[in-house]
Amino acid sequence: MRKIHLLLLALLILVIPAASFAQFGVAITIAPPALPVYTQPMAPADGYLWTPGYWAYGNGGYFWVPGTWVMAPEPGVLWTPGYWGWGGNAFAWNEGYWGENVGFYGGVNYGFGYGGIGYQGGYWNHGAFYYNRSVNNVNVTNIHNVYNKTVINNTTFNHVSYNGGNGGTHARPAAVEGTAARERHIPATAAQSGHQQAAGKNHELLASVNHGRPAIAATAKPGEFSGHGVVAARQAGAPYKATENRAPVTRTNENKAAASRASATHTNENKAAASRAAATRTNENKAAANRAATTRSNENKAAANRAAATRTNENKAAASRAAATRTNENKTAANRAAATRTNENKAAASRAAATRANENKAAENRAAATRTNEKNKPTITHAQPASRPATTAHAQPAPHQQSAPRPEAVPRSQSTSRAETTARAQSAPRPAKDAPKAEERPRK
Repeated sequence: MRKIHLLLLALLILVIPAASFAQFGVAITIAPPALPVYTQPMAPADGYLWTPGYWAYGNGGYFWVPGTWVMAPEPGVLWTPGYWGWGGNAFAWNEGYWGENVGFYGGVNYGFGYGGIGYQGGYWNHGAFYYNRSVNNVNVTNIHNVYNKTVINNTTFNHVSYNGGNGGTHARPAAVEGTAARERHIPATAAQSGHQQAAGKNHELLASVNHGRPAIAATAKPGEFSGHGVVAARQAGAPYKATENRAPVTRTNENKAAASRASATHTNENKAAASRAAATRTNENKAAANRAATTRSNENKAAANRAAATRTNENKAAASRAAATRTNENKTAANRAAATRTNENKAAASRAAATRANENKAAENRAAATRTNEKNKPTITHAQPASRPATTAHAQPAPHQQSAPRPEAVPRSQSTSRAETTARAQSAPRPAKDAPKAEERPRK
């Protein structure tokens, strides 16, 4: 904030002198003549506002700019007249302007509603201007927005045309006038500027010629310096001073010298102010650059720390997620492996059980087949030799042949054991030795 204030102050220092010359023109050491006494011409039409006459300054000295009716640039605005003000060593002209409120015009009593402060000649209402007939010359046949209000002037009436200095008014801006000076302003219209330029070219309007009593004191419209709308001054506002009747060349030289001195003073002041402002701006820029660099460095460090912390947290989170993922994958793999082994063990056990069952069945089947074959095998007997003759004795009956013992049952607990060898059947007993031989048998 302090930097902004200093920059604005430096800008004002640089701008004010140039604006002063543009607004005030050259500085004059001689006071302008008194305001002439004249009547106001009739308003030409509705919407025209009165702008009082004043003394301007040119190459020939002071010249009168007649008062005239001017069409307002837009509804709702009023004219604040310009005025001459003493600045301590010269007079300077303060330009008039249009605005929503009338500002300070030096306390100069221009008349016709401009009594030194404010304006009592009328007001705007819903886009229409209402004229106070007590101070304005209005034809009520053509203009109907009129009213009557007596204007009381509490100040001593005079025709002084300037503020300050020797013999000038001592008015100072009131609060309301100071507020109006800060509001939006519209400069003089093109018609007003042309009106002043035309007056500057009219030799009869020079104060050195008319001695403060111009033949054209007011006009009905801007730039119309002839015809029935022109009003001449009845008298000068005050006796014309001899000092004001000096040759224009002398006044011009004095004014040029004063202007040169003022210009040199302003130039030196401007240079000094510019140097101070430049030094201030340089120091402030350096300080601002240092602060900005420090701020950027701190911000970069903070950003780097935040980025590092963020990366660390992200790495930790990624590591945690990876570890959790690996743990879950390991658990899943272990569960799949365990399930696979369990299924393989079950399948192997099932296959082994099926193999044992099949082998047991096959063994049982072979054993049963063996038993069946041995049981059904016929008994073998030895025949007697044929060479021997049969005896006559009766042969003894052969003893009963013993049956072959059954083979033992194969235990079921043995899965692959072979069937046990069955006991061989005992051979049939041979015939008794004492059986009679064939030749010993009796003959028949």
